[in-house]
Amino acid sequence: MRKFVVWGDNALARRLVGELINTYSAQVTVIVPDLAGGQAPEIAEICADDDPETRPVMIAARKVTRAVFEAADLTDADAIAFVDTDDVGNVDAALIAREVDPTVRVVLRMFNLRLGAGISARLSNCAVLSASEIAAPAFVAAALGDSNPTTIRLSDGQQLMALDRSLANPNDIRCGLADTARGESLPADATTADFVLASVYGRRDVEPRRRRRRHPMRLSRLLIGGGLRRILVAIVVVLALGTVAVAAVRHVGVWKALYLAVLTALGGANPQENTTVLSQVVDVALVVVGVAVIPAITAAVVGIVVKARLAIAAGGLTEPISGHVIVVGLGNIGTRVLTELNDLGIDVVAVDREERARGVQVGRDLGLPVIIGDATNPDTLTAASVATARCLVVVTTADITNLEAALLGRDLARRADPDLKLRVVLRLFEEEFAQRVKTAFDINLSRSVSYLAAPAFAASMVGSEVIDTIPVGRRVLLVAEVPVGAGSQLEGQYFRGVSEPGLVRLVAVQTGRAGLGVGVQTFWAPEQNRWRTLDRTHTMVVVATRAGLVALLERAAGVENPPPFNPPAAPPLLTPQPR
Repeated sequence: MRKFVVWGDNALARRLVGELINTYSAQVTVIVPDLAGGQAPEIAEICADDDPETRPVMIAARKVTRAVFEAADLTDADAIAFVDTDDVGNVDAALIAREVDPTVRVVLRMFNLRLGAGISARLSNCAVLSASEIAAPAFVAAALGDSNPTTIRLSDGQQLMALDRSLANPNDIRCGLADTARGESLPADATTADFVLASVYGRRDVEPRRRRRRHPMRLSRLLIGGGLRRILVAIVVVLALGTVAVAAVRHVGVWKALYLAVLTALGGANPQENTTVLSQVVDVALVVVGVAVIPAITAAVVGIVVKARLAIAAGGLTEPISGHVIVVGLGNIGTRVLTELNDLGIDVVAVDREERARGVQVGRDLGLPVIIGDATNPDTLTAASVATARCLVVVTTADITNLEAALLGRDLARRADPDLKLRVVLRLFEEEFAQRVKTAFDINLSRSVSYLAAPAFAASMVGSEVIDTIPVGRRVLLVAEVPVGAGSQLEGQYFRGVSEPGLVRLVAVQTGRAGLGVGVQTFWAPEQNRWRTLDRTHTMVVVATRAGLVALLERAAGVENPPPFNPPAAPPLLTPQPR
């Protein structure tokens, strides 16, 4: 039985432990800061088929030390995963673990992939994964109407793209991934799949959309807002009436009347004892109006300028916007989502209640509007122009907050346009809760970061080279490169024997491996090479479900002291018989 160690007590740790126990039938030891805090109580109850014997071993340790890893029998473990949200903490714990067992496989969760690449290059048998990077494409695709392709790069540099069949060149399609209408993954009849995997040749992953150009007078539009505009209109009306009155009582021309009215109202007036009573009344009225108007103008100008400067400094909206995506929650996943949307040329408005959230500075560095406020407050979503948005993506860590913000956003959009149904994408952890939300509130688009990421982390722990994941609704398909082990069950088998409907689809077979002095060749469309056989120099490129990948890894696992490989004889050619 495989044995694994997991460090962390968050949602990803909970999903990962469940994946290792239920999918890989492994024995798991979990190290948490507190047995009664975080996700630890839920993790402790995970078991396979209601068998208490399969529950994880729980160890409480507020600080990671060599003694903690020794207590977890790290030297007997196949791999250890560090899935806390703190990059530095994960790296530090991994280095301590390597002091205890220099050969143990390490799987690190990191947001900073540049740092992660440097660490994995220096630590042997180490894999660095980002949960937010794995999950973000699913949220982006949902926000854009599932029209955003997922691009996969193989180890030999070739690229594949998962996209709608209608968008793919029929000659480039490598396999069918899913029949989305039926909710069926890897269907037996690939022609029924409307979601496919296709090759990409020397072109950009996605053509960037043209970003909306900013209005050249956006600053003046912000300064001369609605309140100041109304005050200015009122002043113009008062001065116009004053001009008419002065012209009538003093019998002067329009320009002189305007001149006298403006100076009297805004600059004060000298007493005129020799004028008529009516002229004096007009002068008094203008002075009184001026006394009231000047403070109003001063207050309005100061207030609006201060508000504008604060909005500009904070990166908030400075002009009307429409057709944008609002991203609420600027943690790891929110930061990835807004970055990917911005890279695609989509207008984004970012919202978070915490000034210190990771994505706040990222959004400002990208020049995106960033609003600091509570998304469950109508004023916050109104400030983000929710009524004119194309989609609201809510990805905070609290399911109930996400649902509340989503329902509020829909209500505000519907008030502005009764016929408008705002597109909403939610981050929800619980699958059953997501189904109830879908039924009760007609919110069909929800994703779980931990559910999307856990399969890749688990596969990496068992040593599988998971290249990428392909989101299909709330679930994922795994894209992996699986070497054919010497003496394995698959060695000598035909290409056609690898694929299993609903579980595994063989996309390609790569011949030759680094260090063997054999050139690498890729066989696409394996079903057209049905009489070719697999050997120990081959690497399979597959798309699989979690269960399918587990079964394939068992079939592809090599044995100790494998016998020499003798490929099977080619099938005899059929010759036409004489009539």
